[in-house]
Amino acid sequence: MSRDWLDWTSSNFSTTNTTLPAVNVIESENDYQIEVAAPGMTKEDFKIDLDKNQLTISSERKSEKKNEKKGSYTRREFSYQSFQRTFTIPEHEVDGDKISAKYCDGVLCINLPKKEEAKPKPAREIKIS
Repeated sequence: MSRDWLDWTSSNFSTTNTTLPAVNVIESENDYQIEVAAPGMTKEDFKIDLDKNQLTISSERKSEKKNEKKGSYTRREFSYQSFQRTFTIPEHEVDGDKISAKYCDGVLCINLPKKEEAKPKPAREIKIS
């Protein structure tokens, strides 16, 4: 089942000319999972905010200058990045008070539990009186 609750139009950007991290969105009977590919980062690099029905994931890694000199670079491609991704979540489906996140093995996982009334109900037989 495809969900159209993701807003990709104008709220996703990177200020450091780097690509936005790839995102997977998975729906199960009980929740939505958002997976953000972010290898080499730490959980402290992320900020996640929920404002009404807007879930914003952002990161800003600041460059630290070190005077340590053990050699000279002939090529240097490492860069620090910042980004922001915003998703419009269905307020009537997601329990905003129970959203949680964890960072493991280069992937930020955000769990958005569904409200009980949004979960599929099993079929039941209606007795005729």
